[in-house]
Amino acid sequence: MTDDPDELAWETTDSAVDYSCPGFDVRRDEVVLPDGTETDFHYVSEPPAVVVLPFTPDGDVVVIEEWRQAVGRVSRGLPAGTVEEDDDDVTVAARRELAEETGYEAGAVERLCTVEPANGLLDSVHHFFVACDCEPTAEQELDFNESIRVTVENYDDLLAAALDGELRDGRAVVGLTRHELADRSG
Repeated sequence: MTDDPDELAWETTDSAVDYSCPGFDVRRDEVVLPDGTETDFHYVSEPPAVVVLPFTPDGDVVVIEEWRQAVGRVSRGLPAGTVEEDDDDVTVAARRELAEETGYEAGAVERLCTVEPANGLLDSVHHFFVACDCEPTAEQELDFNESIRVTVENYDDLLAAALDGELRDGRAVVGLTRHELADRSG
């Protein structure tokens, strides 16, 4: 393995969208590998997103249950959504997505972490937030293709579900475990 990361870089000679749909594009990059091999690389390109770990004043978590067509089942997870072009701050997007998906509004929102969930397949960037003192004071405003049921769950039970594999939504697992690690180190 090399110590110089630039020796690992691929050179992109061309890039185009092969397929576009609401929410993401499939891109094709023509690249030259470090050994000189010319090839192409396909990946999913999507705008940045926010993921919110919302706590009620009692310390429970506001959870969404949503149909996920790709896996053919209802998935339990955390409110999440796209950062819009006119969002001046990703915190604004976090507050908006929490309210739109759940009808809950947060008393306080603070950044938890930023991750690239699958950077071998997509260019996604997810900004995670912890929202505190969340109350059901707004109306749900779901997108046309969202089927969401809102529940409130005990934090320890939800964390246990993430750790034992019952909770499989990757964003929820990342949010819960990073929050737990931050609490332990802080």
